[in-house]
Amino acid sequence: MSDLVFSGVQPSAASVHIGNYLGAMKWFVKLQEQFPLMVCVVDFHALTSVDKRGELRSFSQSLAATYLALGLTKDSTILFRQSDIPEVCELTWYLACQFPLGLLERATAFKDKREKQEQVNSGLLFYPILMAADILLYKATKVPVGADQKQHIEMTREVSEKFNYRFGTTFPQPEPLIDKKTGIIPGLDGRKMSKSYDNFIGLFETEKVIESKVKKIVTDSKGVDESKDPETCNVFSLYNHFATEDEISELRESYLKGGLGYGTAKMELFRVIMRELSPIREKYTYYMSRPREVETILEQGAEKARIIALKTMKEVKEAIGI
Repeated sequence: MSDLVFSGVQPSAASVHIGNYLGAMKWFVKLQEQFPLMVCVVDFHALTSVDKRGELRSFSQSLAATYLALGLTKDSTILFRQSDIPEVCELTWYLACQFPLGLLERATAFKDKREKQEQVNSGLLFYPILMAADILLYKATKVPVGADQKQHIEMTREVSEKFNYRFGTTFPQPEPLIDKKTGIIPGLDGRKMSKSYDNFIGLFETEKVIESKVKKIVTDSKGVDESKDPETCNVFSLYNHFATEDEISELRESYLKGGLGYGTAKMELFRVIMRELSPIREKYTYYMSRPREVETILEQGAEKARIIALKTMKEVKEAIGI
């Protein structure tokens, strides 16, 4: 079986941020040049936190427009919406019957919310099962994830193995694809950039807001004339992802010899961020002003995805005896 890469991304109200962009989305565009690629806007998953009528479709269109602006093409990638493929819900039930409850309760996202005594719905508990169904429905063999999401792939592998043992080999064992070069993208406060921490820089926020946020990045208290360590600096860490090799080398030298203030470094970071994001932002504006075009691309992707889904479900039902 040839490799198929699958990625599911949840639409939400909060802005897509540069942590998403650098840690995953930019990478996906490169992956479409190497593998058959499916990118799914997982709106069923988003229902664990979104409940206002009409919001979900708006969020999904925005996320699809973002991917198209980044360079995903309908010829190289199947871009589609999860809810357009109802078979994923049917497969979720079949897999749920193979999933130990204890395994679900150990899922990091579920544990975190319960420990914080936040309200937890059953959808969050079932989240890993739906994710497994997303992956296995298309018999994906590789799933790009961050190191912190590896647990979900391990769960998918476990339920795949159980199903195959019980009913005969039906699903492949998907492997996590982890981009070790990117690492964790620091937010404004030095923690991992995250919507949950409200420490992110949005891809499509105004230039003024982006500049303001860059200026708020936490640094140490060293003065202009003092030597600074680029390897421990959040500003420099982000700069590495947007600047050229010559620019990185030059800024590193300025850090080490002193004479460079963090304010100047932050403005350099702002400059290289906007240099890379400006064309993406223009394309995003283009697609957001043409919702029918985006919808057509999602519908065409769903048609291709459903062909695969129906074939898999036929095999699943025959294996189970339904």
